[in-house]
Amino acid sequence: MLRVLSISTLLPSPQRPAFGKFVGSQMRAVQALGTVDLVMINPLGVPPWPLSYATPYAGHKAWPAQSRLGGLDVYHPRFTLIPKIGGDSNPGRIARAILPEIRRLHAEKPFDLVDAQFFFPDGPAAAIIAADLGLPLTIKARGSDILYWATRPRALAQLRACADQAAAILSVSQALVRDMVALGFPERPMVVHYTGLDHSRFRPIPRAEARASLAQLAGLHIPDGAPLLVSPGSLIVIKGQALAIGALTHLPDAHLALAGKGPDEARLRSLAAASGVGERVHFMGQVSHDLLPVLMAAADALVLPSEREGLANVWVEALACGAPLVIPDIGGATEVVTDASAGRIAAREPLAIAEAVCDLLANPVPQAQVAAHAARFSWQNNAERLVEIWQKAAGTKA
Repeated sequence: MLRVLSISTLLPSPQRPAFGKFVGSQMRAVQALGTVDLVMINPLGVPPWPLSYATPYAGHKAWPAQSRLGGLDVYHPRFTLIPKIGGDSNPGRIARAILPEIRRLHAEKPFDLVDAQFFFPDGPAAAIIAADLGLPLTIKARGSDILYWATRPRALAQLRACADQAAAILSVSQALVRDMVALGFPERPMVVHYTGLDHSRFRPIPRAEARASLAQLAGLHIPDGAPLLVSPGSLIVIKGQALAIGALTHLPDAHLALAGKGPDEARLRSLAAASGVGERVHFMGQVSHDLLPVLMAAADALVLPSEREGLANVWVEALACGAPLVIPDIGGATEVVTDASAGRIAAREPLAIAEAVCDLLANPVPQAQVAAHAARFSWQNNAERLVEIWQKAAGTKA
């Protein structure tokens, strides 16, 4: 059985159940296959005193050193994090912090492969570990871990170095592959590895039924006949919620539900009020994994004008619930919006977003037809493909 050490700085835990949930879903699906002995390393950054007592780091010291995730062994070693200014040097500190524990685990039962679930900071740290153990390396690119960190020269140098070392580079979209090649990454070991989806959770619910459930479960009452737009994600500038609020000024009957929390919330609330749409913008906070499918099924469209994405999980989840997309031409957008029944590609401008929404509303598509675009995505397919890539990289037979 292939024994894989996978490093992921984003991973769900009892303390943060929604943090990196897509990585957790993927790894649980891999574990369920029963063909890989998988060990997860989830490094936790803790700043030096006294910052270690500040939010959001205060709880990290109380986390257990080891936990379980759906039958997986997960280790939570701490590394020294320098907030705001230390990002470029995080990989080295991660590697130094986790290497002693990994050497111990490797001595007890040798690994066949080292894997990183994000290109930065996970990738360069995993590269140091793989070189130390003399093992092949795989790294996954997801979007901002390339598109943001490649703008920083010190980080870009590390990204290119670990890419040169990797036996396989996984990308969430073909578009991201092209971006990486343009940045000087080696094209040969790159493979597209699409995200997965839990079809038992994300599925079409008749829109009227979903809206009734939304009113009961979340207290969100949308007037009969009023369009509902949903924008899920952290409330941060690059997600473009401000543009969605701006689009609402051109859509006099529409309501917008923002599903997420983040530092941009106060600014967005002020913008909504100043724009005269405050009563039609609903700040829902962090939406539970159980409520999110209901919210998406209740929506006439998902509107997410992000500055950058690889291939966002929420795109696929919304489609599976029957909500067409209004998204910009970023990342793998055109690999998901393959025709008009999946949504519209719109410029990151309020008027363009509003026009795309109007076009969708004027040409409605049955939810089942929208959901068909998500049929090819599943965690089963994702896990099987991932194991194939690992086996090839490790030099084992499938």
